[in-house]
Amino acid sequence: MAIPESFIDELISRTDIIDLVSGYVRLAKGGGATMSGLCPFHSEKTPSLKVNSDKQIYHCFGCGKGGGAISFIMEIENISYRDAIEVLARRAGMTVPEDSASGELAGKRRRMLELNREAARFFFQMLLSPDGEAAREYLAKRGVSKTIVTRFGIGAAPDEWGLLLDALTKKGYARQELIEAGLARSGRKEGGAYDVFRNRVVFPVIDVRGSVIGFSGRIIGNGEPKYLNTPDTLVFNKSRNLFALNIAKKSKSGMLILVEGNLDVITLHQAGFDCAVASLGTALTAEQTRLMSRYTEKIILAYDSDEAGRRAALRAIPMIEKTGMHVKVVDMGASKDPDEFLKTHKPDAFRLLIERSENHVEYQLMTIRNRLDMTSDEGRLAYLAEATDLLARLESQPEREVYGAKVAREAGITNESVKNEISKKFRNIRAKQKKDYEKRAARPARTMQPDDRSLRYKSEGSAAAEEGIVRCLMRDPALIETARDAGFSQDEFTSPFLAKIYGVLARRISEGQEIKEQLVLAELVPNEASLLTMILQKPESYPQSARNVSDCIEKIRSEKYKTSDPDESLLLEIKNYKQGMM
Repeated sequence: MAIPESFIDELISRTDIIDLVSGYVRLAKGGGATMSGLCPFHSEKTPSLKVNSDKQIYHCFGCGKGGGAISFIMEIENISYRDAIEVLARRAGMTVPEDSASGELAGKRRRMLELNREAARFFFQMLLSPDGEAAREYLAKRGVSKTIVTRFGIGAAPDEWGLLLDALTKKGYARQELIEAGLARSGRKEGGAYDVFRNRVVFPVIDVRGSVIGFSGRIIGNGEPKYLNTPDTLVFNKSRNLFALNIAKKSKSGMLILVEGNLDVITLHQAGFDCAVASLGTALTAEQTRLMSRYTEKIILAYDSDEAGRRAALRAIPMIEKTGMHVKVVDMGASKDPDEFLKTHKPDAFRLLIERSENHVEYQLMTIRNRLDMTSDEGRLAYLAEATDLLARLESQPEREVYGAKVAREAGITNESVKNEISKKFRNIRAKQKKDYEKRAARPARTMQPDDRSLRYKSEGSAAAEEGIVRCLMRDPALIETARDAGFSQDEFTSPFLAKIYGVLARRISEGQEIKEQLVLAELVPNEASLLTMILQKPESYPQSARNVSDCIEKIRSEKYKTSDPDESLLLEIKNYKQGMM
């Protein structure tokens, strides 16, 4: 049994798109019923996301994402249609009717989350048991308090091959379920399996909703890999989550401190910095930066001070900056990482480091300077070339001038020379951007095509008219009678996507249901919702009218006539002639 349409309509009517999006994006008042903010689906500095309270839709003029409440939740949480309905239903205080297929998937997700919670309890109990002695000694050596152990739910995986398997199978979980959750691996023996986490301190990974979605295990003593993380599963994706964000999102500090390791996070929280988070065994991803931007406008990078840490910081800076967040970098001097720094200094010293942290431009200039020989002419010229490349990409003219003067002093040349070099490169960058824009704008046929290749139009000539019919019916459902009088059918669409929209509209009109954008969008998957939202933003050449619908139908049929073989063309001509005689 599919979810009843009446339930979806009621759910959408109870969901305010402004309230929903505001939970993920800072929105500012735009014009009229529209609010705007930085798009959470792509990196940007200037807000291009528009959310309309009257139409109950959102649309990004930068990346093209758009739709209604359901597609927004599906996109931003990376979950299925059914799961998005569940999320919205909980917000609205409604209970979703079960269906067989979707209910099975949702049930599997719930079962895996319950399994993870049971595993977290097992690891925590192991830490307190005699089997957890090695883990307790390791945590004590690292200075981790019992309070922090409890707050983070830290546990232990003893150096045994099947303790977790035995414990959870006794609770009714199948071995295959543990394998799918990344807690066990298949053994060589048929039907056999063994624990993934062994001889490790285990940190549960908890998402922002408070669910245990995976685990990160740190080896006790020597061994490889040093950190072992849950692989991607039905409920866990390491590139879309951050360790300790469930705690850090509640911080009143107004910032997030991004570090490389779980123990750095633990040490910082214990020292009073409750805003520390870490990526999960991978380089920082665009998804993680957008996730952080939901909770703060300021990021402090406190990566390891070795060369690998510096390279990671240089990769992270532009990604963070593209989201519109301010980023600064902590220089810990001789200390390898935050954990080591706080072992030898008081928390106030780290707080002072944050206050004196370097602007990301200063950090990048320093990195360039440190790897060059500034005592030689070649080194200074190389520094000048790289530094002016960097500064020419800054949007702010005052920033370009201030940092340009600093580069001039460091390179030992006149301020005017550096200023002219930056200005020349800045103009070249702008000229290239303008040329690229004009090149794209000069190709209307290409811009007619949706970006999503799975929704590409077969006939660009017909597609404009097909879009026109959809827009007319969305704005005035009564115009479907004009299409019916002309004998127009869903089969005449060349675009399967637009044919689907026409079918949805025709069905809803026939059943006497409302034709509202948010209700139609609720029947589509995210990429379809984005395209329909974009289509509805386009201006119509003429007001929605019977004449406009007739013109669109005539255009569709004439385009088909051009591409069909002679026999098909004759049949089409006869059909159109008969329709005109009726």
